[in-house]
Amino acid sequence: VTGAGVFTDDVNLEDQLYAAFYRSPYAHARLKSIHLEAARASPDVIAVYTGAELVSLGALPCRAQLTDARGDPCFIPRRPALAEDKVQFVGQAIVAVVAESRQAARDAMELIDVDFEPLQPLVSLESSVAETAPILHEELGHNVCVHFERGDVEAVSNAMGGAAHIVNISVINNRVVPTPLEPRVSVASYSEGKFTLYNPSQGAVAQQGVLSRSIFNIEPEDIRVISGDTGGGFGVRGEVHPETVVCLYAARELQRPVKWCGDRSEMFLADSHGRDNISTATVALDTDGIMLALKIETIANLGAFCSAVGPFVPTMGGGRVVGTVYRSPHIYHSVRCVFTNTMPVAAYRGAGRPEAAYLMERLMERAAEETGIESRELRRRNFIREEDLPYMNLAGIPIRSGAFAETMDLALARAEWETFDVRRQASVVRDKLRGIGFGCYVESSGGGPEEEARVSIAGDGNVEITVGTYSHGQGHATAFAQIAHEKLGVNIDCIRLIQGDTREVRFGGGTGGSRSSQMGGIAVLRAAEGVIERGKPIAAELLQGDEEAVLFKGGLYRIDDQTVTLEEVAKAALQPQFGGKLTHTYRYNRGEGYTFPNGCHVAEVEIDRDTGVVEVVRYTAVDDCGRVINPLLAEGQVQGGVVQGMGQAMLEHVVYDDMGQLLTGSFMDYAMPRATHVPWIDVSFNEVLEPSNELGVKGIGEGGACGAPPAIVHAVLNALARSGVSTIDMPLTSERVWRALNRGP
Repeated sequence: VTGAGVFTDDVNLEDQLYAAFYRSPYAHARLKSIHLEAARASPDVIAVYTGAELVSLGALPCRAQLTDARGDPCFIPRRPALAEDKVQFVGQAIVAVVAESRQAARDAMELIDVDFEPLQPLVSLESSVAETAPILHEELGHNVCVHFERGDVEAVSNAMGGAAHIVNISVINNRVVPTPLEPRVSVASYSEGKFTLYNPSQGAVAQQGVLSRSIFNIEPEDIRVISGDTGGGFGVRGEVHPETVVCLYAARELQRPVKWCGDRSEMFLADSHGRDNISTATVALDTDGIMLALKIETIANLGAFCSAVGPFVPTMGGGRVVGTVYRSPHIYHSVRCVFTNTMPVAAYRGAGRPEAAYLMERLMERAAEETGIESRELRRRNFIREEDLPYMNLAGIPIRSGAFAETMDLALARAEWETFDVRRQASVVRDKLRGIGFGCYVESSGGGPEEEARVSIAGDGNVEITVGTYSHGQGHATAFAQIAHEKLGVNIDCIRLIQGDTREVRFGGGTGGSRSSQMGGIAVLRAAEGVIERGKPIAAELLQGDEEAVLFKGGLYRIDDQTVTLEEVAKAALQPQFGGKLTHTYRYNRGEGYTFPNGCHVAEVEIDRDTGVVEVVRYTAVDDCGRVINPLLAEGQVQGGVVQGMGQAMLEHVVYDDMGQLLTGSFMDYAMPRATHVPWIDVSFNEVLEPSNELGVKGIGEGGACGAPPAIVHAVLNALARSGVSTIDMPLTSERVWRALNRGP
């Protein structure tokens, strides 16, 4: 740690103003009147805005344009930057105050008086589809945004009719808050008809597109987005948020820069949340435990509005991996996406795939119990096999590579599964319960199908890589430099990454969905190849030979025994006759399909009988992410994902009361993993190369969040089994575990 990072809150512009937001204290209410006189008269206040002033702006968009089984589109309610006539969740922004200082803006905010007409809130996910439930969006007439269905329900029912075993399970996937280390912050300015926005993001180009086309109705080049160092993303920075829109609007209206930095309480109230669904799964098996059919039905909470990807996450996102690593001839998948008076739900690390993995692994563990087939053996009988590849999944996407049984065996061996009873007895001596469990997963990665990179070589041999992905902790500067180094043969210290500034980066899908290595990485590789080709005629001229005879390897162009360096060619390229700087831009389109990283994670826990406190004492992860470009970076990605999955499994849980009040609005009430909760995470890789791209990569960013929850929950259930406990829901807090121990079966 050098302390040299420049985060958005470090940016302060000359003559800068500050924004603060008055937020709804009600989950559901009409706005009868808003009294702003006192706030406007407050010292140092420059402007006060309501939804009425911003009505000319476009609404925050939803990119997930889904249809139901009949072809009817999902319902996308208008979501304004500031509430207009109704509030739909506690924390929704109603009024923006802009003042000379942050404190002045906050002081004036306290003087705002809003007359609310409270309405009955809808908070319970289970109640959202009831006929008597309050309606959030009157124009819809009910609370179901879309009923997504895929598969042949009749074929599934027929297969289940002849099954030897029918196994059911219902699970809750608890709501969480992303809580990146850096809160959201925006600094906006307007000059000569153009915006400049400093904003941490997961992709500056994507934010530029949404703000220009969907909200301000201007050309993309009329807004420059700059994302500096960014303290974590996890999905929340893939959205354009109301506060950013208001800062831009105010900067244009006032002709002065406007800055807003949220505090942590605002982040709990106003950051998009993740997960939050209830699922029921049924599997039919024959006498040998082979899957005949699978049926999954989910109610997924969208919150009060559709976030940018809200309906996509539980439907298409999770739907791409329904059945995960197991083969089933018949599958039916149903998701009802519903509105409630809670913060909108968006992508959170994994975005539908951890939910699918957790449900499937819990179902397989239950099936092992009910059929009497040992859990490892049951999985082995049902894994997608090498001879099944490419395996066409329910979404119609081929899984082209994977050694799922081998990966499981490697993980169990590395975790010393066979000697667990020795460790269990050692725990018994200390009056502790000990359990072991594992979980397998497959996730789909790739995100948007296009990515662009530009590789430029200066006359002094320094290399610039410009790419549309965005590194905010993943280490792209190192990984992409390695790719370029291997192709170009230049010193890796001479390579610099340019990202996050739409003046430099004109196209890009950003970072999300574990896409950067396979999309940005391939684009960098092919751009580097293009640079080499661009240099061949110059090298031929310097070597006084034919271009067709020029070969390149290890940073040298060669004709027979005559060579010239890449640096020399780059320097020569600057001469007028060669057309300028040695550079090449490549836009990569992977076509249809995704890659499917997968793995098996094993957890061991100890439980204090008296308090219910769970401690993860051993953790083993074996992941297949295809080719590992940088082992240290890949290991860090797995460990980070595991800790987030551990947080959801054991500690994290967003709680609203019956009136929609957020009860977990700070770190005092919303528990997060600490360093003392985390054991050494043993990470290794089973590198099965992906045949669909020349790097052989699949992605690594989200596997840990997929593997950790089922592994930890299974370990806890294994420890509690002798006490008669057969099921438990996340998070596995000490109170919940203690109650399970003392309640019994």
